Amino acid sequence: MPGRSEFRTTSWSLILAAASDPTTQAREALSTLCQTYWYPVYAFIRRNGHDPDHAQDLTQGFFALLIEKNYLEDADRRRGRFRSFLLASVKHFLANERDKQHALKRGGGREPVSIDVVEAERWYAPSAVEGLTPETLFERRWALSLLERVLARLRADYAGMGKADQFQVLEPFLMRDGDETRYDVAAARLGITSGALRMSVHRMRGKCRELLRAEIAETVARPEEIEEEIRFLLSILG
Repeated sequence: MPGRSEFRTTSWSLILAAASDPTTQAREALSTLCQTYWYPVYAFIRRNGHDPDHAQDLTQGFFALLIEKNYLEDADRRRGRFRSFLLASVKHFLANERDKQHALKRGGGREPVSIDVVEAERWYAPSAVEGLTPETLFERRWALSLLERVLARLRADYAGMGKADQFQVLEPFLMRDGDETRYDVAAARLGITSGALRMSVHRMRGKCRELLRAEIAETVARPEEIEEEIRFLLSILG
């Protein structure tokens, strides 16, 4: 893991670079970042009473401003977490009627992020009846988006090692232990002993923790905030 002197806040670096010098490369990098985190923004807007079509338009409009126009001038990584910055920004966006009305025009007719509304609504529908505030819904979806990204990276790592089948068998044990029978069945599928399977699960969990720390490190301002953010993530999902 990188030491304190090597700590890099990738997300904040993208934001500040795009704000000070909005080159095509900086905008493309920021667009990739936004593609990762559009889900929480969409969920927040939906929970504020907008229907799916309007929420999609507003989400696109928000990211058009964030990526293509200098909507980042007030960004300051000393304020802490990228999660907090993004939530404050979308609140400001919704509160400002003029920005909201002009957002799509500023986007030039292009969609800055790819939004799968059907998939978003599939997730949102059961959550909407839980009585969550828009802020809490944003934070829960943020946590899930981050974990999904970590899981995708972990899956890709195993596939790159030619162990895609192993990952498929081990994945159910990643977040929780199974009983002895489940371990025995999984071990038989892989042709190994239960003890070897447990060791493989242990290594997978260690790799997952490394990827999670690396992912969170990109969204906070100081290295000491990594553990705080991990605790937050677990609490919001718990």
